[in-house]
Amino acid sequence: MIEKNFKTLDEQVKILKQKGMTIHDEAYVKEVLLRENYFFLNGYRHLFMNSSEDKTFKEGTTFEELYSLFLFDRSFRNILFKYLLVIENNLKSITSYQLSKKYGYKESDYLKPKNFTRKPDKQAQLNDLLKKMKRQIRVNCSQHSATLHYVSNYGYIPLWILVKVLSFGIVSELYSVLKPEDQKEIADIYGIESNILMNYLPILANYRNLCAHEDILYENKTQKYINDTVFHSLLKIPKEDDEYIYGKNDVFALIIILKQMLIQEDFKNMCLEIDNCIETLNYNLKTISIDKVLEKMGFPLNWEDIRKIERSKLNV
Repeated sequence: MIEKNFKTLDEQVKILKQKGMTIHDEAYVKEVLLRENYFFLNGYRHLFMNSSEDKTFKEGTTFEELYSLFLFDRSFRNILFKYLLVIENNLKSITSYQLSKKYGYKESDYLKPKNFTRKPDKQAQLNDLLKKMKRQIRVNCSQHSATLHYVSNYGYIPLWILVKVLSFGIVSELYSVLKPEDQKEIADIYGIESNILMNYLPILANYRNLCAHEDILYENKTQKYINDTVFHSLLKIPKEDDEYIYGKNDVFALIIILKQMLIQEDFKNMCLEIDNCIETLNYNLKTISIDKVLEKMGFPLNWEDIRKIERSKLNV
């Protein structure tokens, strides 16, 4: 195994130069590398490489271009994170309202196993999930101000308070073990089918965590694919081997999900913010075209047209 040794800032700059990068201001580059981390910045190099075999930079590639892509991804990630948190809050609110209305507001009522699916293949998952939720009650009843208030004053924690301390992943898992009629009631709020929402939630949770941990976003691919939607056909996304080439397990698939789950005004604002981000990056790119970045994101060139598609036209 090849050992990766520590490199000083001077050595890091030297490596970039050896790989063909144009460095105009070494002091500036070293300042950025110190603040941002050579390893993280280097994760954005691939679009600027000559090929996967020839791992040198395309002629004329500047450090500023590489850093621009890095900053674009940070801004893009922050935009999506903001709206993923909106979705997370909405889902928690809707779920807690529907379940509390039907099963009661005390944990001794809403956490009864009989309130959930009775499918044999889901029972182990259900039991594990109920243990996780009860553990969160024990841990947070003395640490979280809202849960402490309810335990101290009322002796119980209602679901609309408990969801505040549950992760998106746990709430997503909670939806998967609800009774079909409860899943439908929640999905109807979004105007989508319950099996579609069940497909979307793990993807949303995955992206939420990716954004929170500042991983590379723009070229991320998920293991799960979303179903074909009317957005794919109306945007005339091309197919290869009868499969859409964009919007299935890439970042544009996330945009399609958000289109269906955000209110119209929020989705419009998000698209405007993303467009500004893309325009800024486009201005700063010289060696590669913005189309290369959009392709990596799974964004068709007419991606903004998704804003104009009526919400009433959803899944095919």
